[in-house]
Amino acid sequence: MTETIRTGPAAGGTGKTGTAAGISPKGLKGGQLGLLAVVVLGISTIAPAYTLTSALGPTVNEAGLQLPVIFLIGFIPMILVSLAYRELNADSPDSGTTFTWVTKAFGPWVGWMGGWGLLAANIIVLSNLAGVAVDFFYLFLSQLTGSAELADLAANKPLNVLTCFVFVALAVWVSYRGLHTTKLVQFGLVGFQLLVLGLFVGMAFANWSTSETAIPFSWEWFDVTKIETFGQVAAGISLSIFVYWGWDVCLTVNEETANGKKTAGLAGTLTALIVLAIYLLVSIATMMFAGVGDTGNGLNNTDIHENIFTALASPIMGPFAILMSLAVLSSSAASLQSTFMSPSRSLLAMAHYGALPEPFSRVSKRFATPGYATVAAGILSAGFYAVMHVVSENVLNDTILALGLMICFYYGLTAIACAWYFRNSVFSSLRNFILRLLCPVLGGVGLFVVFLQTAVDSWAPEFGSGSEVFGVGLVFVLGVGILALGAVFMLVMSRVRPGFFRGETLKQDTPALVVPE
Repeated sequence: MTETIRTGPAAGGTGKTGTAAGISPKGLKGGQLGLLAVVVLGISTIAPAYTLTSALGPTVNEAGLQLPVIFLIGFIPMILVSLAYRELNADSPDSGTTFTWVTKAFGPWVGWMGGWGLLAANIIVLSNLAGVAVDFFYLFLSQLTGSAELADLAANKPLNVLTCFVFVALAVWVSYRGLHTTKLVQFGLVGFQLLVLGLFVGMAFANWSTSETAIPFSWEWFDVTKIETFGQVAAGISLSIFVYWGWDVCLTVNEETANGKKTAGLAGTLTALIVLAIYLLVSIATMMFAGVGDTGNGLNNTDIHENIFTALASPIMGPFAILMSLAVLSSSAASLQSTFMSPSRSLLAMAHYGALPEPFSRVSKRFATPGYATVAAGILSAGFYAVMHVVSENVLNDTILALGLMICFYYGLTAIACAWYFRNSVFSSLRNFILRLLCPVLGGVGLFVVFLQTAVDSWAPEFGSGSEVFGVGLVFVLGVGILALGAVFMLVMSRVRPGFFRGETLKQDTPALVVPE
């Protein structure tokens, strides 16, 4: 059995460590990652090929021809929130990110719910990633062998779930072995998927006029007034938020990054900007070639919503279509592995500060990874996928919409926490006013508005796939229900681990009036 290290409040019993109930080390090995490596991990977690094949269809269904402007609008709160993350990380670099920062700003109860929202989002997306990996695994085998029957195996629910378990187990194994193994895997897989996406975009632009459903480019695609209702805007933004989500993994590895105070925050912002450029190019090229009709290759055809690239790869790329299947497979598999870093380190931090059971704070002595938390995250995500495959008619669409709710909740909470935490210094300079007050408040409030609108809309069973639980839409049950479950679990933990909730292991505080370098 691999030896484990126990450090900090979870191990000490007193709840107080070297910084008087402040930030403290958790046994992770520092200096393992540079800027490029962290950006690659961020892109890997976002997984451009995977997210686009899952989200293009549902987003077009909500926004129509305004798909590009929806991606731009969805990016605005993302970049505003990323700036808030940079400020918080520069002050208090900690692998707990949202959990730690919200606790320091608003206290243990709100901080615990912020951490729960982050964990829930990651568990949901891990199950979604595994599902896409399964679909494209059998599609790739079908294209490779020329046997159409192999692609149909993905529809076999028992086999689908079993294959999902295998993918999750492999991802957990790589994550457990540490960042050295992770870097070797990620550089290859991320480079390959970006190369294939570039080929897809180039061929779509070159051949768009040959498609029967093609439409010419128009600047009106960037006109938000063309969208009829705010509900459509909110739903479209919620879906586009899913497309950008994942850059915060750059902050999660701050304790393992060289000069983590600066590098991790910069990497998160760079990742978001790079992904915006990728998405605008791919969405415009795809719309020009496929159009937004509801038949054939049209992006509004619900028959192709789950995997847009499956339908468009052959018409656009011809004999190279198999590369797109392999790119989406590698994208989802790479993201499945890199995404484990976020929940495992959040679980580690929560347990380290006494907010979760002690075993989650164990760090592998050999690999310097949160081994117990990594395995636990794998079990939870595999179990969630199995349950969703039984109760949902459209697993991908429902989990994407529920994930949008989770992201809006914990990103928005973190942004507002930034403004409150730095409240004593926001008027000390123009720089602080913009980065510590204006940007965080605008980003946080915007995300909470989308959260509330989507929650109200998702109560109806017809929202999403049409699946329901006792007459309530499945998306609402997943999004709001999981948050309510977190509140119940928090009350249980307050009895089991009261030290954290009394402020003994991580104090609520406010930094002095200091103008940073």
